[in-house]
Amino acid sequence: MPIGSVLSTVLRSVGVSPELVASCDALTGGTYNSVTRVALTDGRRWVVKTPPPDGDHLRYERDLLVNEVAFYTAAAALAEETTVPAVVHHGLGPATPGGPYVIMTERPGRPWHDIAGVLTGVDERRLRAELGQIVGRLHTVPGPGGFGYPSAALGPLAATWHEAFTAMTDAVLDDARTYGARLPRTPADIRRRLGAASYVLDDVSRPALVHFDLWRGNVLVAGEPGARRIGGIIDGERMFWGDPAADFVSLALFGDMEQDEDFLSGYGSAAPGGPVEFDGSLRLRLALYRAYLYLIMLVETVPRRTSGEQLEWTWNEVAPRLEAALDDVESALRARG
Repeated sequence: MPIGSVLSTVLRSVGVSPELVASCDALTGGTYNSVTRVALTDGRRWVVKTPPPDGDHLRYERDLLVNEVAFYTAAAALAEETTVPAVVHHGLGPATPGGPYVIMTERPGRPWHDIAGVLTGVDERRLRAELGQIVGRLHTVPGPGGFGYPSAALGPLAATWHEAFTAMTDAVLDDARTYGARLPRTPADIRRRLGAASYVLDDVSRPALVHFDLWRGNVLVAGEPGARRIGGIIDGERMFWGDPAADFVSLALFGDMEQDEDFLSGYGSAAPGGPVEFDGSLRLRLALYRAYLYLIMLVETVPRRTSGEQLEWTWNEVAPRLEAALDDVESALRARG
């Protein structure tokens, strides 16, 4: 494909002229930033991310690329962890020529969800256990001493997870009101119900490196049949410093993490706290995190201008699950008395 003006400006800023580009291909599947795979004539293979033009977006999406750089930089502290891209160059300031960008190394493999139909049961189980080990190791990365988004889109890092997560849910509910998003309950009702359960967030005292978008589209699988392996964990732009259990929500998107024995076995062998115990605190926190993710998925359809079958699918699939998460919150509150 031809090199666009923004991509050309970014590449020139790091010393890559058009004649050094062997090929470039737009990568689809993302919902916010533009992503291009660039192969250079010297054999290097990069992935370049740039944000969309200024326009409507959710509050937490401001400066998402700052989060992505923070995720890969933090993960690089794990000497044995080679499944995340390495940041090659980045320009994140407002005065960056061509606008903000991140250039990272390309990881091998294809998105898990693209090849799920050809994986054997043995491959699936082994990959889930391997993914569990990788995520467990990522959760050992020490945080910077605060909770929240590194981009400071919602303000500076908070001293407590309670404060940070409350700001996160408040922001997306404010977005819901701003955009007139369709929700199964009013923003005020949802805010009240989440707030009543927020005491459980005080059970989290250590900020962990949380990806929060680990659905199968962001996990690359490499290797041949019978020897599949995790080739990459990508798209770390929605990361935050918070409760490591929050990652279980996207890892079991529309599913039940408690039933994922293979993942939990791998995770327990590598995570800082060892095997996961699904007690009342964890289950209530997971209900809060599911509610947050489903709120994002519903509200973002407005600034994304989602329409037609995709909009209908999102409402039919996500709205009932948001209701179920809120019901789980209410059940826990009733049981507590």
